[in-house]
Amino acid sequence: MFLSVVARGKRRFRFSIDTLCIMDNHIHLLLRPGKGESLSRIMQWILSVFAVRFNRLFGLHGHVWYDRFKSVVVQTIAQFAHAYCYITENPVVAGVVATARDYRYGAPGIRRSGTQGLLGPPGLLINLLFPHESAEGRLPTS
Repeated sequence: MFLSVVARGKRRFRFSIDTLCIMDNHIHLLLRPGKGESLSRIMQWILSVFAVRFNRLFGLHGHVWYDRFKSVVVQTIAQFAHAYCYITENPVVAGVVATARDYRYGAPGIRRSGTQGLLGPPGLLINLLFPHESAEGRLPTS
């Protein structure tokens, strides 16, 4: 359901997602707003639309995930690489799967499944930083 809402958000706002991970109690997105877009507006829309759908389905109310989203501006290649690995490897570190490619709610698993419209193919920077990611499904530890 969350992926569906994010895909709808991509039709409403201009942004790209380099990687993401949806866990049972939190989410991670490495998201880049397009020119003139507001990260706060994008996330407010995604999280509120998701909360309405989720709460209606399960008869609940309020935030689905604890609090307002937190954001960090990534300014260097090292920060990007760290954030990308941290997000992508989250289900591996949590012991949910052996490789990130095996987790269906993370970017490698989504790309592997061929789901269209949410993530594009890994960009040049990702391919340069992690050349073995698509072949092995595991990022190097940093």
